[in-house]
Amino acid sequence: METFDPEYQNQNIEGKIVVALERISEAFKVLLWQKGKENQLTPIQLQILLFVNFHLPEKCKVNYLAKEFNVTKATISESIRLLLKKELILKETDPADTRSFFIYLTERGKATLQRTSSFAHPIEKPIHSFPEEQKRILFQSLLQLIEKLNKADVVNVQRMCTSCRFYESGSENDYCRLLEKKLHQADLRIDCPEHQTVL
Repeated sequence: METFDPEYQNQNIEGKIVVALERISEAFKVLLWQKGKENQLTPIQLQILLFVNFHLPEKCKVNYLAKEFNVTKATISESIRLLLKKELILKETDPADTRSFFIYLTERGKATLQRTSSFAHPIEKPIHSFPEEQKRILFQSLLQLIEKLNKADVVNVQRMCTSCRFYESGSENDYCRLLEKKLHQADLRIDCPEHQTVL
């Protein structure tokens, strides 16, 4: 059974879906490389800048970033060294652990990010033309796939509602105890800033 064998795909929709996801993954990589190259950044450097811009300082540390991007701490450390040299980020020692530090964007880093953060727009644009029901089904399917991949230790980090200690699953509506509100499907988050993993 070989997922990338066209004969297998012809008999199994699961194989077709996996190959379709692989093509989308390739598109992301190409777009990331192109936008990074235009700004003298590697893909991982651009991903670090994007992450640091949109996440709380406690997540902007070497250990967390290594898990987030599924790379070694050495790879993250080298990327951070180069971003510091380019004056796109700055480091601040963690007062609770002087061996550790938080990463922040400099003004130059923010300006660079403004020029680069649109790299995924070519992928998002066609989704806008999908009917709402198709978008809803696609989103639900992707949520379930990410959740199962996380449970199988394929996806290291996820900050989705379903893995959060504030989340309650209900028969009609889900509920967030932190926000104190019912969650409709459109309210479910893929990357929640308040996410706290179930202990």
